Amino acid sequence: MIRKCLFPAAGYGTRFLPATKSMPKEMLPVVNKPLIQYGVEEAISAGLINMAIVTGRGKRSMEDHFDVSYELEHQIHGTDKEDYLQEIRNIMDSSTFSYTRQVEMKGLGHAILTGETLIGDEPFAVILADDLCLVDNGDDTVLAQMVKLYRQFRCSIVAVEEVPMDEVHKYGVIDGEMIRDDIYQINTMVEKPATEDAPSNLAIIGRYILTPDIFEILRNTTPGVGGEIQITDALLKQAQDGCVLAYKFKGKRFDCGSIAGFIDATNYCYKAFYSE
Repeated sequence: MIRKCLFPAAGYGTRFLPATKSMPKEMLPVVNKPLIQYGVEEAISAGLINMAIVTGRGKRSMEDHFDVSYELEHQIHGTDKEDYLQEIRNIMDSSTFSYTRQVEMKGLGHAILTGETLIGDEPFAVILADDLCLVDNGDDTVLAQMVKLYRQFRCSIVAVEEVPMDEVHKYGVIDGEMIRDDIYQINTMVEKPATEDAPSNLAIIGRYILTPDIFEILRNTTPGVGGEIQITDALLKQAQDGCVLAYKFKGKRFDCGSIAGFIDATNYCYKAFYSE
């Protein structure tokens, strides 16, 4: 049903300058694994094996990461260090990767539209790698939770979480009719509203499942906040014409697009997965 996951990964990562002057923010390591790999692993956990990545200038290292490094593998062949590559080898064996470039940075909506050539006419997931979502061992990942919902409802779904009202200006914010305690049918959504204009404190985070009609809507979406093509505006049109759901996911999310969130994620992952 859903086979492909789109990763918009062309942004400059300016909040991490000077590190991101020569290094994609998606390759920043949380402990010893880059953000983009966490996202790919989450997609695989949800049964998605075709990774579609929208890149830009200076992002070649992402392509190299999901490829064979003959010199490195030759040097560590037969040593205990070879085990360090087993995770990435498993990913490469079980998935395919395709890439296209976003020539101009015109917003998330434009990045998703750029990925149409890799997606085609089928439903797909979107992961923003700098939103790191983690769950307890044995629980479904956030994207796996959303794929299960899609099988039931067959419409676009966005992941949301409650944020403090003084932070709503950083997000797309939704309001809607509660279907059950963790699902809302969206009536309205606003991109980066002022506190007094926010319809709620339910903020959209970087996990989406989108139906393919979103591409035609995006083609006809005029630039919004910041002069960019906003996926929020396209989803609002989709909600008005049909149905878009918001899902309060089970798990923990770190905003690794911010330095504070990145440090919190690193500390959490080290304690959870690496410390004895």
